Amino acid sequence: MISVFLISSMLVIFAIFLALYRVILGPGVFNRTVAVNVIGTKTIALLVLIGYYTERPEFFDIALLYAMLNFIGTVIFARYLERGELWS
Repeated sequence: MISVFLISSMLVIFAIFLALYRVILGPGVFNRTVAVNVIGTKTIALLVLIGYYTERPEFFDIALLYAMLNFIGTVIFARYLERGELWS
C-alpha cells in the first residue's frame, strides 16, 4: 500500500517540476501564469495524498484553503494582466 502512495507522490512531484520548467522558460506571461496555477493544483493533490497516507484530516482542510487561495490569486493576477490595475 505504501508503494502506491509513494509512486503517486513521485508522479505528482515530477509534474510539478515539469510545470516549474514552463514557469522558468515559458514563452509568455500567460503560459507562466497557467504553469504557476498548475503547480498550485499539483501541490493540493500532494497535500491530499500526504493527508490520506498519514491519516490526518487536517491536511484536507489545508488543501481546501490552499485551493481557494490559489484560485483567488490566479483570478486577481489575470485581472491585473488584462486591465493593468487591480480595482476599478
